[in-house]
Amino acid sequence: MVAELRSAGGNGGSVQAEELAALASVEQRVLWLSTAIIDHANRVRPNPSGLKVGGHQASSASMTSIMTALWFHALTAEDRVSVKPHASPVLHAINYLLGELDESYLTTLRAFGGLQSYPSRSKDPDLVDYSTGSVGIGATAPLWGALARRYVEGHFGGGGRGRQYSLLGDAELDEGAIWEAVQDSMVPGLGEVVWIVDLNRQSLDRVIPGIAADKLQGMFAAAGWQVISLKYGRFLKELFKRPGGEALRARIDVMGNPEYQRLLRCSADELRERLPGTGSTAGPIADLIAPLDDASLLAALRNLGGHDIGALLDAFAGVDDTRPTVIFAYTVKGHGLPTEGHPQNHSSLLTADQMTALADRLGTDLDHPWTRFGEGSAEAALCAAAAQRLRRPEQVLQKPPAVPADLARPAPTGIGNTQQALGRVLLDLTRRAPEAAARIVTVSPDVSSSTNLGGWLNKVGVWSPTERTDWFADDAETILHWREQPAGQHVELGIAETNLVGLLGELGATWSRWGQPLLPIGVVYDPFVNRALEPWSFGIYAGGQSILVGTPSGVTLAPEGGAHQSITTPSLGIEQPGCVAYEPAFAIDTEWCLLAALGNLAGPEGRSAYLRLSTRPIDQSTAAVPSDPAARERRRRHVTAGAYRLRQHEKPVVTLAAMGALVPEALAAADRLAALGHGADVVCVTSPDLLFRALQARRGLSDDPAWILDQVFPHDRATPLVTVLDGHPHTLAFLSTIQNVPVSTLGVTRFGQSGAIEDVYRYHRIDTDSIVTTALDLID
Repeated sequence: MVAELRSAGGNGGSVQAEELAALASVEQRVLWLSTAIIDHANRVRPNPSGLKVGGHQASSASMTSIMTALWFHALTAEDRVSVKPHASPVLHAINYLLGELDESYLTTLRAFGGLQSYPSRSKDPDLVDYSTGSVGIGATAPLWGALARRYVEGHFGGGGRGRQYSLLGDAELDEGAIWEAVQDSMVPGLGEVVWIVDLNRQSLDRVIPGIAADKLQGMFAAAGWQVISLKYGRFLKELFKRPGGEALRARIDVMGNPEYQRLLRCSADELRERLPGTGSTAGPIADLIAPLDDASLLAALRNLGGHDIGALLDAFAGVDDTRPTVIFAYTVKGHGLPTEGHPQNHSSLLTADQMTALADRLGTDLDHPWTRFGEGSAEAALCAAAAQRLRRPEQVLQKPPAVPADLARPAPTGIGNTQQALGRVLLDLTRRAPEAAARIVTVSPDVSSSTNLGGWLNKVGVWSPTERTDWFADDAETILHWREQPAGQHVELGIAETNLVGLLGELGATWSRWGQPLLPIGVVYDPFVNRALEPWSFGIYAGGQSILVGTPSGVTLAPEGGAHQSITTPSLGIEQPGCVAYEPAFAIDTEWCLLAALGNLAGPEGRSAYLRLSTRPIDQSTAAVPSDPAARERRRRHVTAGAYRLRQHEKPVVTLAAMGALVPEALAAADRLAALGHGADVVCVTSPDLLFRALQARRGLSDDPAWILDQVFPHDRATPLVTVLDGHPHTLAFLSTIQNVPVSTLGVTRFGQSGAIEDVYRYHRIDTDSIVTTALDLID
């Protein structure tokens, strides 16, 4: 059911008339400031390059009523809000009136080091709860923020309470990430979530055709959400009660969006002619609007629920905290501006004359645009009271527990794979570093058992806000015990990679939100990392620090065929800012890389990690891990720095640099080359990402350490180079520039094929024969 609030006149319940008047005045100032911030960036600030600066005055204007009602009346200090990207100037205007932003920043929108184009937790100088800017991702973030808050509160305390708001445009509901999140089974119980849809019926290019609101509301209701519709303001509701009012309401209700938007552009005379329409209701509607003066008639058409402060306050008060809520607030894009309702107003800017006229109408001064309310005024008192109410206590970051660099277990010697090592390391941490293990939370989109997390799940349980019965606990054939309880440390989502990384980002941000550090690890089939790439990247940009494990990976998944074989992910890991990418070959390498990644999480200088793992069984003894403690520690340092020398020939004529699952082929090729009289060194690359950073540092282009290059690729052993990996060959091509040697790069450049691993490797020319042939071509 869709609830349409029908309060007495939309007066905001118990809110006094004086406060409503002050809120209306503040709303007008917010409209002015947000418009002026964009105007200054485009028309006043010098722009020597001549490139468009941009900004969205119309998109901001449609949000001023909603955001004024929220910040200056409804929000508490524990609430968090995600603001739609194009309304960032409104957020900055509000923060300025609250005293949270210095006046000097108001002239810096989209300037270097200034106010960001879209709200940014990490780059804006004022308080921003959620980074937005990627359609759908910022809107869904509060869902995962609510879950992360509950997890923190249940395990460690300090998460508090409070609502999680999303302010989003109606066109944003076209994004698939929205509906992937809404339908997840975790979401219906998140009663602190409130979405407010700015239903202005416009997208970037056009007026949205048709009437989609009923369909959208039905989809939310079917997903278990409370749905509130704020379609009309109090003036229109009063008109609807008069003779002919029901006919007017029916006329507007069935009117298509383009026609309604066109009426917004009409003069009063044109509106009197067009609004009644045709048919039997035309006469009653014409009679109804005839007594209205021109100003009242024009105001009536614009009197929508999303611009009625009282109706908005009623909606906020009517939220059902037992389930998520969506409020469809009908608005006019560009409300209060000369561009309101125009189908091409998305990026349009007011002229100097229009800005002057707007200043006169709103009682401000274009020459002194940043004036605050006068001391002693009702508006100044309202701003001060809101600032006091919203002031958050200073956050004290609890230091993350120490993660050991080495679990000091004997190096594995049997047959195993790197994916198995993931589960083993997590279990080992519960025994050898329980404080660190207690901060680990794993997340999976329904692939826990197939990514070797079964033992970990049996040990720590599955997180649920309430304890649920495990009906298979007494089944002797059940190996994976699905114990759902508030103390669990694994979160299981549905099959949607976007949701996985969205939750990872928020779990990875709890240290900065509530001072409670978590060590989040998400597992996903590596071929589907591409599905998650954009929201994963955005989560890192927003400050979320986590570990993403892609497994199993590559064409090594031979029988699975091309659809389940990843090719580009190694280079994607290298190219992702704020993240270190690893692809270990052996179980011990996986342990060391994972521990290093965990140790880099949950702090101001922290960074995320991506581990690409494999299910290929490999003889672990070929890792040749030194038994001497000092030599073992040296090997560990090399592994976590990006590479190590796995085999060293007395007189090398070629170097084979291999990564991950292809290391056995490189070792076999070295043996065959030696039999032919050609010595070959074998370098095991664990992180081309870190090697590239080291190379950049050697060139003076970064501050990363560069010592690993001299250790693994010393000048006195510089030989022609063959690189090979189960991924695109360009991933390792840069290694030749370390000592400027000839290079041949082997890897995967075509979609995969099903078959035995030997056949698939041969098809892609990454088999032992191909490595030997390529090496001979280089050294002959």
